[in-house]
Amino acid sequence: MSGLTVALDAMGGDFGPQVTVPASVQALLQFPELKVVLFGDLSAITSQLSLLNQTNHPRIQIVHCDNVIANDTRPSQALRRSQGSSMRAALDAVSDGTADACVSAGNTGALMALSRYILKQLPGVDRPALVSAIPTLGSKRTWLLDLGANVSCDADTLFQFAVMGAVLAEQGTPNPTVALLNIGEEHIKGNDQVRRCAEMLADLDDINYVGFLEGDQIYTGKADVIVCDGFVGNVSLKTSEGVANLFIASLKKAIAEHPVKRLVAKWLFRDLFETVNQLKPDQYNGASLLGLRGIVVKSHGSADITAFTNAIGEAVNEVKRQIPTKISDRLEEVLLERHY
Repeated sequence: MSGLTVALDAMGGDFGPQVTVPASVQALLQFPELKVVLFGDLSAITSQLSLLNQTNHPRIQIVHCDNVIANDTRPSQALRRSQGSSMRAALDAVSDGTADACVSAGNTGALMALSRYILKQLPGVDRPALVSAIPTLGSKRTWLLDLGANVSCDADTLFQFAVMGAVLAEQGTPNPTVALLNIGEEHIKGNDQVRRCAEMLADLDDINYVGFLEGDQIYTGKADVIVCDGFVGNVSLKTSEGVANLFIASLKKAIAEHPVKRLVAKWLFRDLFETVNQLKPDQYNGASLLGLRGIVVKSHGSADITAFTNAIGEAVNEVKRQIPTKISDRLEEVLLERHY
């Protein structure tokens, strides 16, 4: 691919242009083929570019937008009042072909609603899923979906999530393993939706389904893709974040109370801190809305410059791999296999 363009909602997130603009500059250094279009307040964006001495960067374009969708705006309100907002303009750029992908750290519910309205779902997809990579005990990563876009799902929707997650995981793992998150590993465990989805996946040759996983196995690397509804996925992710924060705070407190431990902490506990920090969402920032006719990546709202740069990088990788096209093709194959 000779070049690609990413549309950025420069006003989204807790910090807006203070993070999105420097992250854009970093991403341009990483990807020579990348062009960035920044949607948002012209003055605020230009001010940040001036601080970075990048006012006339040849691969940065600014599109002024008067409005910003607030974090507390309901999805229904966002649909009615989105005209002129930075989020809506960035998504429109993907819809009309001006950009290859959209990245936003803004309101998740609004981003999902507007993405579905503007970009539409792929054939065979009932609901888009929010998916992100999480760390494991090994060197590889596991993809977890859904992370909160769909609070409740039937078996067919979970089945679609499994197919989409497998396609995404193939970017680094041939024939990735797929598991369903459940309250037990036995086939009799779980609700009707999960058990029915398990039967559907077990009958499919095109997906490497390995069965049920329990919550304590999420970070073990036993599966490359873990599927659940958005309620379970979001609670699991936020619980992991809370445990990581608790562990780090407790360790820092124990170290602070002993002068000798403070002296040796940077050497003794450096690897441990790095491992636990990986459980925080900004360390694997860049959750994708899978199942749309375009690429949309949701950054964590509190992401710093490095984390937002990672989100842009995820969008670039998905553009290069043509993820929507591959998902559409795989769903067509799978549905044909199920039909016969």
